[in-house]
Amino acid sequence: MSAVGLQHVALPTLRADVEAEVAFWALLGFSLVTPPASLRERATWVQAQDGTQIHLLYVSEPAVRSGHVAVVAPPPFPATIDALTAAGHVPEPRTPHWGASRAYVHTPGGHLVELMASAPTTTPRA
Repeated sequence: MSAVGLQHVALPTLRADVEAEVAFWALLGFSLVTPPASLRERATWVQAQDGTQIHLLYVSEPAVRSGHVAVVAPPPFPATIDALTAAGHVPEPRTPHWGASRAYVHTPGGHLVELMASAPTTTPRA
């Protein structure tokens, strides 16, 4: 049996930050998509070409931030870093893993995003 890939992650977001969040995720290749009618009053959704979605769930107070979202940045990696920097989101270079560049950056709403130049290569455990 093969595992299904991650479909979405939900991030608590102040309504005041939604427009800036959507613009941030667009820099990483995510586009607006329409949630089901029953969820439109509760969230804004963006989606990458591979179908992975970020659900920006509306909250009335800032949420405690823990953990992070990791995404493979659109190639070429240096151009993505430059685009984020030009938009005022300066990524912090991190130690490369799996032979690929990495960086951390925060979204306008304060979520930590790990940018990777390529997906990790791992060996299944026996």
